[in-house]
Amino acid sequence: MHMSDQAFRKLVDEALALVPEEFRPYLEGVAVVLEDWAPDALLDDLGVPEDETLYGLYSGRALTEGPAQSGDLPPRITIYRGPLLEDCLDEDDLRLEIATTVIHEIAHHFGIGEDRLEELGWG
Repeated sequence: MHMSDQAFRKLVDEALALVPEEFRPYLEGVAVVLEDWAPDALLDDLGVPEDETLYGLYSGRALTEGPAQSGDLPPRITIYRGPLLEDCLDEDDLRLEIATTVIHEIAHHFGIGEDRLEELGWG
């Protein structure tokens, strides 16, 4: 599937708009960046099998870990365009997968881990 950077960013913005108003203040200062693909070294560090991919990544201190410490990098959500565009069949499928990915990464910011996300159906 092909899509312009601007159209892809619009879908990410739509996904961010799904966050309930009462949670938005907690997302201030969390950068949401778009990259084409996760670097191979990152995939290796995370233990992602070669036949799998990464749609998004949260990096930074989760809110449940307390206030930021000196030397902490600011929280950041990275969305990877390449694998999303490669794996999705059409724009509706892409919209849903972006929304799922964005919500999944925001959940990490709130301290929700992979096991709990799986239990909730967001894994």
